[in-house]
Amino acid sequence: MENRKDCLLFGFIFVALFVLFTALVMTIDVQPVGQNGTDIGFAGLNTAFHALTGVNMKIYTITDWLGLVPIFICMIFGVVGFVQLVKRKNLLKVDSDIIILGIYYIIVIMAYLIFEMIPINYRPIPIEGVMEASYPSSTTLLVLSVMPTLVEQSGRRINDKLIKKLITLFSGLFSLFMVIGRTISGVHWLTDIVGSVLLSIGLFYLYKGFVLKFSKER
Repeated sequence: MENRKDCLLFGFIFVALFVLFTALVMTIDVQPVGQNGTDIGFAGLNTAFHALTGVNMKIYTITDWLGLVPIFICMIFGVVGFVQLVKRKNLLKVDSDIIILGIYYIIVIMAYLIFEMIPINYRPIPIEGVMEASYPSSTTLLVLSVMPTLVEQSGRRINDKLIKKLITLFSGLFSLFMVIGRTISGVHWLTDIVGSVLLSIGLFYLYKGFVLKFSKER
């Protein structure tokens, strides 16, 4: 999808779907089935799915460590922006897509912090004895928000078609593995994953829409 208006519309639709889904999680089939009797929305669905997958701490640990990959990618683009700033000595001369990317990453982090401070529900199990906010899945949100930007940015900055295809393949397979891994690890409710998918799709297409808008203007 390379049309600016289509990207923005698609992004707003998915963010709206995330807001609606969050409201449903807070109101539909809410039962005290979580840790220490905490309330969980879609309780029947969530508990049934959790009973089906069980808890797989090895998968949780692997996906937790692999969550550093998107953070590393963010750092790479941060360095790209910093180098441009030093060389050009003017923030306004830094590539517009890099500036928008930095703002986008900040918004993703803010979304994570907001839901940490205002937990919608808690994980099915304690992590190292601590109750942690569970909705939406922060690792899933981070992966699905960052990995598509790697594909999008490589399409802009790399000319070699083979390398671009390999980056796209890696990003797709990595994202799929991480989503499936977090889903079956048993440390999240199913609705936590769904919420993250909706929000990350919405945020990414808003980012892409603004990149297309400002890149065209420049």
